[in-house]
Amino acid sequence: MPQHVSVLPAEVLHWLDPQPGQVIVDATAGAGGHSALLWQRIQPGGMLIALDQDPMMLAIAQQRLGEAPVRWFHRNFDDLPSVLAEVGVTHVDAILADIGFCSDQLADLSRGLSFQTDGPLDMRLDPTSGEPASAMLRRCTERELADIFWQYGEERHSRRVAKRIVETRKKTTIATSGQLADLVRSCVPRSKGHGIDPATRVFQGLRIAVNDELGALERLLRAAPECLKPNGRLAIISFHSLEDRIVKQAFRGNPESVKELMRKPVQASEEEIAANPRARSAKLRVGQKIG
Repeated sequence: MPQHVSVLPAEVLHWLDPQPGQVIVDATAGAGGHSALLWQRIQPGGMLIALDQDPMMLAIAQQRLGEAPVRWFHRNFDDLPSVLAEVGVTHVDAILADIGFCSDQLADLSRGLSFQTDGPLDMRLDPTSGEPASAMLRRCTERELADIFWQYGEERHSRRVAKRIVETRKKTTIATSGQLADLVRSCVPRSKGHGIDPATRVFQGLRIAVNDELGALERLLRAAPECLKPNGRLAIISFHSLEDRIVKQAFRGNPESVKELMRKPVQASEEEIAANPRARSAKLRVGQKIG
């Protein structure tokens, strides 16, 4: 059974306001939580198009929705225009993208996403394509690694970590998440008064680089307005400041085609956070295509 609980479900339904007969895209199907809610609201007569770059998560979502005739695609959300072309749909009523990764992915030891467990250092959200994190650590120069940890992880000790990685890989291969976590902890001091693990930012930066997460988000934001009907809505749920900044700038930097519906992002209630702590960092922004 999936461990993941979708964040901001009531807020997503409020801002997208799905109606019977509409065509809606869940660009990050995940464990199917948001997909199930949207599917129920657009019946009868509606069409749900659901994408996910992770075949494991897509299978979980399909199982959750059972016999519902959802159009499923093993694709990243930045490939949305070609997916719509395959379906024969020119414009949709709404698009949702929850760009955090799922608890089920974190719990999968074969991914190496967690610094709290030891597994192969892969980190790919789509394990069928791309370069594993271990290969990136072997290939990148010290400068490139430092840039990844600083730009994507906002790690203040990025140069120190990169130097230690280069020194270590001369002697042995950094092949597991446990090896990398121990290496980072050995050279990054724990912040006083904070419970955050010293490996947190390095793991975040490396995961973002492996999956080109920010590049994919930027491509989705550029493509989405052309995929929406007039007055159609695009909802993005992000989980850290780098993502939220990109979404905010995209909405505010394109006033001719997209209207930002809120100045501040919508965040989870205290009740939701108590039930699902992961929701604490979730931020929802919604843009509407100008009709």
